[in-house]
Amino acid sequence: MRTILITGPGGSGRTTVAAATALDSAREGARTLVLSSDRTDTLGAALGVPTGRKPVTAAPGLTAWRPDPTEDFRTDLLTFQDRAATALDMLGAARLDAEELTPVPGAEELTLLRALRDASMAKRYDLLVVDLPATPQALALLALPEQLRRYLRRLLPAERQAARALRPVLGRLAGIPMPAEWLYETAARWEVELAAVQAAVEAPATTVRLVAEPGPAGTDAVRAATTGLALRGLRTDVLVANRVLPDASPDTWLAALAAQQRKALAEWRDEWTRTYEVCELPHLGRDPRGAEDLAALPVPAAGDAPGPVEWPVTERPADEDDGGVGDGRVFVWHLPLPGAIREELDLVRRGDELVVTVGPFRRIVSLPSVLRRCTVDGASLRDGELSVRFVPDPELWPQGR
Repeated sequence: MRTILITGPGGSGRTTVAAATALDSAREGARTLVLSSDRTDTLGAALGVPTGRKPVTAAPGLTAWRPDPTEDFRTDLLTFQDRAATALDMLGAARLDAEELTPVPGAEELTLLRALRDASMAKRYDLLVVDLPATPQALALLALPEQLRRYLRRLLPAERQAARALRPVLGRLAGIPMPAEWLYETAARWEVELAAVQAAVEAPATTVRLVAEPGPAGTDAVRAATTGLALRGLRTDVLVANRVLPDASPDTWLAALAAQQRKALAEWRDEWTRTYEVCELPHLGRDPRGAEDLAALPVPAAGDAPGPVEWPVTERPADEDDGGVGDGRVFVWHLPLPGAIREELDLVRRGDELVVTVGPFRRIVSLPSVLRRCTVDGASLRDGELSVRFVPDPELWPQGR
């Protein structure tokens, strides 16, 4: 299934673009589902059909769904409360009733991830369009499955579950309670669910489309989003310039604003053509409402997903600048980071992982197996690509081997 994730700065019109993209796909004959996490029904307002916790038919071949975080949050918390009943009773905790539970901040995003997973596994649709939150929140949301899986592996290593039969004995010997069986079972269930979400986000047929209004603020937002998406290894295919004004206008104020937009568009095409297809959507003079308005927006077709994002490792002979270290070989790990600024870049090696920080974004990535027996020898940032040099560690990779 093809999946398109749509995000952009707040107020850029990403929900409208998501609705128009989904409607265009459905009219082309693709079974399409559009998801949104907004508490207010902005998706339904754009489509002209109210949406809610249950999927609704918004047009022939088009299903719209705005999952309700309240029900999912209530179910998950009550389930946890039942599983932890013994511990809660020992602490004298008062039980929570279903009627008093309301979702905490972030519940909408988690519900959206779960809906994305369910839709990708159901295989009832040809295209899934996801109306993500504004870019900073969207990047944090898309990073969540990988981060939580890493935390689970560190806090509850899977290999320790093999000693489950010994836990009562170990608990008596150590004089401390051992983790309960349900805790490992819960962690294992979370691992499966998080892995499914991560697989859907990172699938070869999944891409991200950025929506922004052309102008100075939009340019800054696009540059930051481009770097953040690249660091996450997410595929991007289109930069949508939304609400573009017509060139000719007798109104001097509108003419000046249109000139500013044209200048920004020229900069976008000059800087991002190798990264994105730049698409312009006209300003309709009103907020698009309903199928007729959405059809007036020439959104790009879903098409095929671009090739996978690759972080290749290349090998070359050591030269004089490398000081003749290792066994005469140098490995270079190439990480595409368009828009990254050298002064905002930081790298830290931690065991078999590399901590990469670019401005406000950070990601901990596992080293390819060939690099785990090497030491970091330097790095450079050139033309939007970070190149990290590694040389064989003599203690782990003896000379001549």
